[in-house]
Amino acid sequence: MSPTVIRGIFDVLSLSSVLILLVIGMAIIVGMMKVFNMCQGELVLLGAVTAFLCGKYLDNLWIGIILAPIVVGLFGLLLERTIIHRFYVNPQGALLATFAIGLIMRESLRTRMSTQSSPVDAPIQSSIDIGGASLPVWRIVIMVVTLLLAIAIGLILLKTNLGMKVRATLDNPELVSVSGISTKWMYAGTYAVGSALSGFAGAMIVPLQTLYPNLGYDNLILMFIAVMIGGLGQFGGPLAGAALIAVPGAVLGQFISPVTGQILVVLLAIIFMRFRPVGIFQRGR
Repeated sequence: MSPTVIRGIFDVLSLSSVLILLVIGMAIIVGMMKVFNMCQGELVLLGAVTAFLCGKYLDNLWIGIILAPIVVGLFGLLLERTIIHRFYVNPQGALLATFAIGLIMRESLRTRMSTQSSPVDAPIQSSIDIGGASLPVWRIVIMVVTLLLAIAIGLILLKTNLGMKVRATLDNPELVSVSGISTKWMYAGTYAVGSALSGFAGAMIVPLQTLYPNLGYDNLILMFIAVMIGGLGQFGGPLAGAALIAVPGAVLGQFISPVTGQILVVLLAIIFMRFRPVGIFQRGR
């Protein structure tokens, strides 16, 4: 196999892993909780900012990667308890409220940045040679972490008592509340975990995309499309949706410009949702 083919396959897998990693947090908040969270991209951005600041002032991006999910998870918990919980029965209100929150976060960063973008060095700079192709180790780390994280979250949701309580709460909160489970804190905790995962994704990908105010917003459309293609009501569907749009987008990017490839993927996704509006794995309550 030629180095060009190896590199092409690697790029497809790498780009797909990045989108899946970005969607993991959204799979919980939007996919499972059915909260159309328009500030989801800014949760990713907040994680990227946390990593950037740790890299700049502590000279250690690993600390930022560890702190990012903690910082963003706590922010998500605060956000849910003060604002989001008021809109569970009003999806349109949630969409507008979270859009406003995201706008404030994004523009606040823009006013504080002295440059249009700030590069962030990956904590692992080396590459490995496979079949004559030089493959960056940090991208391999992201691919492995994405796979392990998706499996771990899926197992927790499907195989543990906590996961059963979370799924039951999101499926039928009225029934669960009479059994003594605090639905208020189940919702808050679930939103916080989804936020933490988004923050972690931002910290992991910022060395690949650099830090700029629209970092999360630019990925938001593809993230939402992945959730809608996969279907609402469960965790795995949005991840499958992310793979379904990431792989052809990455493949097309090998032959045409990445922007044109993304446009074609979005058009195909729109056509798909016209004939399958509930997504591939839609599960009702």
